[in-house]
Amino acid sequence: MKKLFAVLFVSVSVLLLAACGSSEGSAAEDGLGDSKEIKVGATSVPHAEVLQKAKPILEEQGITLEIEEYQDYILPNQDLSEGRIDANYFQHIPYLNAQKAEHDFDFSNLGGIHIEPMGIYSKNIKKLDEIEKGTEVIMSRSVADHGRILSLLEREGLIKLDENVDKVDATVDDIVENPKELKFSAGVDAANLPQNYKLEEEALVAINTNYAIEADLNPSEDALILEGSESPYVNVIAAKSINKDAEALNTLVEVLRSEEIQTFIKEEYKGAVVPVDGTTE
Repeated sequence: MKKLFAVLFVSVSVLLLAACGSSEGSAAEDGLGDSKEIKVGATSVPHAEVLQKAKPILEEQGITLEIEEYQDYILPNQDLSEGRIDANYFQHIPYLNAQKAEHDFDFSNLGGIHIEPMGIYSKNIKKLDEIEKGTEVIMSRSVADHGRILSLLEREGLIKLDENVDKVDATVDDIVENPKELKFSAGVDAANLPQNYKLEEEALVAINTNYAIEADLNPSEDALILEGSESPYVNVIAAKSINKDAEALNTLVEVLRSEEIQTFIKEEYKGAVVPVDGTTE
C-alpha cells in the first residue's frame, strides 16, 4: 500500500507540475494582450532618460512603465527574447536586423524614435589634414556599425569602398583605396570606446553617441567627423512579434514621437540626438 501511495503521489505531483508549466507557457505565448504594465529595457543615455520623460505621460493614459537599464548591447535582446522585458529601446535598425538574423530572434520593429549621429573623435588630431599615414582607427566589435563608420571615412575622402557593396554591410575587407594606410582595430566593446579615446591620443576612435555623451563629449563640438541627419541608423522600439499589436507598447511609441518628447530630445541633447517622425523601416 505504501508503494502504491507513493506512486500515486508522484504521478499526481507530475501532473500538477505539468499543468502549471503548461499554464505558464500559454500565458507567455499569449503575449501582453491588454496589459497596462510594461517593462522596457534601455541603455542609460539617452534612451532611459527619454523613457523617464515619457513615464508620467503614459501614467496619464493608464499605462505603468518600468525601465530596466543596461550598459551593453547584448543583454537587452537576450532578455527580450527570454521574456524578462516586454520591449527594448537601444538599438538601430541595421543592428536589430543583424541580431535577428544571427540569433533567430522573432522581434518586430514597432517604430523609429531618434537618430544618434555616429562620431569619430581624436584626442590630439583636430583637423582631417593632420591625419598621418598609418593612423589607427578604433571601432567597436559590433559589425553592424562598421559600414556606418567606413562610410563616414569615405565621405571625407580618407578611404574608398567597393562600389558594388551596400554601405550598410561594408567591412574593412571592402576598402579598395586607403591612401593614408589607415589601420583598423575592431575588438573593443562599445562601452569602452571613450576610454580608448582618452588613452590612444593619436588614434581615431568611432564612438556611439550614447557613450560619447556619458563621457562628457559633445558630438556636435568634439567630433572630428560626425554623421548627418540623413542616417539610416534609426533607433527603434523593438518587441517580440507576438506583442507587435499590444496597445500599451504602441501607445509608448506614440508618446515617444509626440511633440513634447521630440522637443525634449532637441533641447536636452542639442543635436547629439535627433528625433525622427514616423520612421519605421
